[in-house]
Amino acid sequence: MGGRGFLLIATAVLVAGCGGGGGAAEPKQSQAGSPAKVTLELWHLSTTEPMKTIMAERAKEFEAKHPNVTIKATVLENEAYKSKITTLTQSGKAPDVFATWGGGVLKQQIEAGLVKDLSADVAPILGGFTKASLAAYQFDGKTYGLPTDIGMVGFWYNKKLFAKAGIQQPPATWAELLDDVRKLKAAGTTPIALAGKEKWPGHYYWAYLAMRIGGVPALQQAATDKNFTTPDFVAAGQQLKALADLQPFQKGFLGAGYSTPDGQSASVSNGKAAMELMGQWAPAVQKSSGKGLGDDLGFFPFPAVDGGKGAVTDAFGGGGGLAVGADAPPEALEFVKFFDEQANHSRAVEKGGVLPVLQGEESAVKDANLKVVAESLAKATGFQLYLDQAYPPAVGAEVNDSVAQLIAGTKTPQQVAEAVTEVAKSE
Repeated sequence: MGGRGFLLIATAVLVAGCGGGGGAAEPKQSQAGSPAKVTLELWHLSTTEPMKTIMAERAKEFEAKHPNVTIKATVLENEAYKSKITTLTQSGKAPDVFATWGGGVLKQQIEAGLVKDLSADVAPILGGFTKASLAAYQFDGKTYGLPTDIGMVGFWYNKKLFAKAGIQQPPATWAELLDDVRKLKAAGTTPIALAGKEKWPGHYYWAYLAMRIGGVPALQQAATDKNFTTPDFVAAGQQLKALADLQPFQKGFLGAGYSTPDGQSASVSNGKAAMELMGQWAPAVQKSSGKGLGDDLGFFPFPAVDGGKGAVTDAFGGGGGLAVGADAPPEALEFVKFFDEQANHSRAVEKGGVLPVLQGEESAVKDANLKVVAESLAKATGFQLYLDQAYPPAVGAEVNDSVAQLIAGTKTPQQVAEAVTEVAKSE
């Protein structure tokens, strides 16, 4: 999430106000003249509040408006979702409506003929979305999914623990971050929480360092050249190793989950670690998995790297979206269009479940930290989707695996670069 992600990466209510029909085929009629019974398979990632409740409420509302429809929801956390959706799509099937991060994974599903082209049906409402939120779901001028969330990864930190360690303001450079890690350790505080078991949170560090050192074009060029052994990627690994060598993570981090009661999010939420590198959903998951920090929670963008070609205003992240399976009944598109009501999406934004994907929706952001994220996104000079979603699935998986080994000390920066390159060239 992408990791995500998710995540996690919240599957939410959707987009600009178009409500009902608008292009979908009429439902089949039974012999008695009423619509035939339909069961919609809905797969999503909303395992934590507030989106867990919001998603369930929207499903019930849709069923109330469409008595012939029963929604069967499969709700999975990030890694389980990635695994199960991959297995399902490899078998040549896709759920009727399913969460997607877009990018290379969605592109492979499209090429396999598993995803419905929504272009004609959603054309009237596309102008209501922000440009950045749509990009991951569009290929060759066609739209294959609609965004429900957009955001960026950054550091969420405990202001009180920073102050206790004598840190007056968040670090602006990577060198300052490493220095702050030393200060936090000296003050008896665990600097960073990490869900080592789940791997995807670790890839954020390597990806962001590669962005800050090489710039967003370096990551895009690597996708084309299938070469991750350039000096910028190796340097990213070296800088991550410099962090790992400081032993900044909580005890037992290699076996820790993300949203579990003793995982990464809860460690920060319960004041046991000073920060985590995570997406815009972090405050909601922290409240769900632990006590929550309230006003003590702060956010700062990933620091700049001295001498790097990337700008601190370049953002790394993504969001959540919904796609429709190629063989889904017409009601699946109706379900997505039901979510296309701006009032629904803005309500989810107000509750802190998602960030704006619609034009002019910024005022619905109530949380002070999420406002900072939204403002950072608005000023972003470049944007890079999560690497485990931007690249083909096998490449993304290798990034996650190799970076996890680097953090654990069992792979060198050069070996990470070579392993990812080898898988990329075999795709």
